[in-house]
Amino acid sequence: MISRRDFLQVSMAATAMLGASSYGRWGQLAAQQALTQDQLLDFDSFGNVTLIHVTDIHAQLKPIYFREPEVNLGVGENRGQVPHVTGADFRKLYGIADGSPSHYALTYNDFTALAQGYGRVGGLDRVATVINSIRAERPDALLLDGGDTWHGSYTCYHTQGQDMVNVMNALKPDAMTFHWEFTLGSDRVRELVSGLPFAALGANIFDAEWDEPAEDFAPYKMFERSGTKIAVIGQAFPYMPIANPGWMFPEYSFGIRDERMQEVVDEVRAAGAELVVLLSHNGFDVDKKMASRVQGIDVILSGHTHDALPEPVLVGDTIIVASGSNGKFVSRVDLDVRDGRMMGFRHKLIPIFSDVITPDADVAKVIDDQRAPHQAAMSEVIGKTDSLLYRRGNFNGTWDDLICEALLDEREADISMSPGVRWGPSVLPGQDITREDIWNVTSMTYPNAYRTEMSGEFIHVILEDVADNLFNPDPYYQQGGDMVRVGGMGFRIDITKPQGRRISEMTLLKTGEKIDPSKNYVVAGWASVNEGTEGPPIWDVVENYIRRKGTVSVTPNRAVDVVRG
Repeated sequence: MISRRDFLQVSMAATAMLGASSYGRWGQLAAQQALTQDQLLDFDSFGNVTLIHVTDIHAQLKPIYFREPEVNLGVGENRGQVPHVTGADFRKLYGIADGSPSHYALTYNDFTALAQGYGRVGGLDRVATVINSIRAERPDALLLDGGDTWHGSYTCYHTQGQDMVNVMNALKPDAMTFHWEFTLGSDRVRELVSGLPFAALGANIFDAEWDEPAEDFAPYKMFERSGTKIAVIGQAFPYMPIANPGWMFPEYSFGIRDERMQEVVDEVRAAGAELVVLLSHNGFDVDKKMASRVQGIDVILSGHTHDALPEPVLVGDTIIVASGSNGKFVSRVDLDVRDGRMMGFRHKLIPIFSDVITPDADVAKVIDDQRAPHQAAMSEVIGKTDSLLYRRGNFNGTWDDLICEALLDEREADISMSPGVRWGPSVLPGQDITREDIWNVTSMTYPNAYRTEMSGEFIHVILEDVADNLFNPDPYYQQGGDMVRVGGMGFRIDITKPQGRRISEMTLLKTGEKIDPSKNYVVAGWASVNEGTEGPPIWDVVENYIRRKGTVSVTPNRAVDVVRG
């Protein structure tokens, strides 16, 4: 008799073959726009439950370019494991042909050339078309939003998230969870949540004073679809007060809360849940560890780390689905749930090729209505780029290098620092840089560009602290984004070393001298979590710099020497 685990593994193997054949078929089309909408949406329906997952949209309403990471290093047990595989190694792992649509969608190599052939990705009006197509076939499908939705653009900032609420309401999700949304401030979050026509979930969001579940967020929502009882549990980003300013949401505490999660899973199972889905903003490696520690979760829809995987990862009896970011992908998961158990699944990561998918007219109108009052300001051309501007990777991207250069120049600093955030579209060489482009990589509610003095010793402490947030072997201690980006200095990082011993050979680039622990240096940065930080908003700093330059060129950053072991 085949065990449930063996059945799931067989199902996963079948799904992997389906995925490989699908991506292989795309590869045969060669690097030209030969795709059709029907090909993108082609799916052999399976079972009796369908989940649709989007996550980490970061307020990107319109089609964009978005380059996947070149460097995504795993440590400890996750070294060399997905999602910590990139480029040609990723394509080899999944059988993806060079020059194919999935090469462009899922890896970074030859990005500029492939972008010119395949065009932009995303656009929530195109996402709506995909969702509507799935719903036409599976009317009971659940649409679940993994968070980082009300953040990351000019219009989102100026409407305090209302633009994204209005557009997402038009998509009609069934539930969402949260992260950057809280940087709108707790009052605004409560105001928006109170008016949502769908569930706002966060089993790990607690009242900070009483250390009990916060009343504003339900831990889970029970659904009955196609005769199946489904529990969707929410898990907000665990490290809000560490990665973002805690003074913006002092009423709430977060955390991973394994024991709490097990209690909630047991509660929904006792209430008759036949399928348990975790809508998570933990990050992929944290979700893997949680799946190994909490029993009874069937599906984890993973968010936060922006990973896009063409196949789910199996941990025990739990499948983990990663659906990318910035509106670039939609995941569809069909499940066979019988006798109170998940017996198998099929999955497809659907890339949103904007030139292939017909926009949904109703959602397109909602989007245009949100943008209309701001269109003139957003579309103003500030300059031009000779370089590919991108973000996303463990270390500096060219957008981050440009921001660091602007901070050095405009703020007359020795060293600059920019946060290792993962959001932000790309701009191709030869394109104009608009105000909207700048805001897409700088928009946040604590944007002030500070200028201060720091000792060499303190700079070392900062780099070590951020490095441990990223490269601690235990995923539960990985509490930040990617590595802080730096300008004006270089350093060596050995990711295999323990905390406090990863960073060495810090050098001031303008003199070539080693940074002296006892000496003070003028440092400019932004996105400080400290309340009352003074300085101009970062978007003004970057805009002024680009205006003066006219056309910007960003040379590859060779100042950070990474030792991978």
